[in-house]
Amino acid sequence: MSTGDLWIDLGAVVANWRALDAQSGTGTATAAVIKADAYGLGTEKVAPALAHAGVRDFFVATCPEGVIAREALGPGPRIFVFSGHMDESSSLITSADLIPLINDATQFERHMDRTPDAAFGVQIDSGMARLGVPPAHWPALRSRIADKAPALIMSHLACADEPDHPMNAQQLANFTAMTEGMRAPRSLAATGGTLLGADYHFDLVRPGVGLYGGLPFDAASGVVELTLPIIQTRALKAGASVGYGNAWIAPRDSVIATLAGGYADGILRSLSAGMSLWHEGQRVPIVGRVSMDMLTVDVTDLKEVPAHLTLLGADQGVDDLAAQAGTIGYEILTSLGGRYARHWKGAA
Repeated sequence: MSTGDLWIDLGAVVANWRALDAQSGTGTATAAVIKADAYGLGTEKVAPALAHAGVRDFFVATCPEGVIAREALGPGPRIFVFSGHMDESSSLITSADLIPLINDATQFERHMDRTPDAAFGVQIDSGMARLGVPPAHWPALRSRIADKAPALIMSHLACADEPDHPMNAQQLANFTAMTEGMRAPRSLAATGGTLLGADYHFDLVRPGVGLYGGLPFDAASGVVELTLPIIQTRALKAGASVGYGNAWIAPRDSVIATLAGGYADGILRSLSAGMSLWHEGQRVPIVGRVSMDMLTVDVTDLKEVPAHLTLLGADQGVDDLAAQAGTIGYEILTSLGGRYARHWKGAA
């Protein structure tokens, strides 16, 4: 028996992409970020569904991820690599037809030396200080790439999920000034930037988490449903304890169910305080601590004990669960464990 069943709605992924594409307007292409195995949902299924819907540009974090994406997509769509041209990546760039996003002069020199005929893009740092050519180094590198026709020049916003944050306008001004007069296509916006409006769209937007049902795209369709099977139930008297550390003491006579699923499956241990599962719209609270492979819930108030309970679905989305864990929806999605039986529905 699997730990649980993870249902992934490819039709919802495509619908979210189309909604964000409509936000970007005419004259701006809408790409798709499929790094981290399409945010944990399966590149081999998600990427072809998006390509069938019309996506021609994809973004991954590393060249090995790019190879997996190329195998899923076949020839044609462009695959950009955020980490750029790393020392060990040259052969993969050529064999999988990947486009590294150059992050410094060393990467540019490596690309020109080893793969001079391969396409490349450039990532510049407009204020996030995380990845990309630093502003102080950009004028010299800009002059060197001026006649090389980069496929894309991009940067990344640090605070796009906070629309009123002054950093957004500052980075927009920096990026505009740093790329003024260049003939290459430009990209600044991921999901949050797409929602900030036309000033941030340039030639290409590249939504990621919004495709998979996460904030800041609050109009997104839900993409995942996760159900966990009940392994065992037991009746406890008031005053009995449950789980490690006697962390929960029954305040009444209770029926407790043990479910297959724990922190080894991406159900974060921090959810031990206050997490709920759901059954037909009824809340089922966790009791005790999330352990590696199991968790326990109080099913006393259910009319009958079902075969499984729902952790993610219509009653509780990834960002709802993330809020309970003190984290973000990105971490919930990308932590979903490999023991779940995965089922894809919707777009083929």
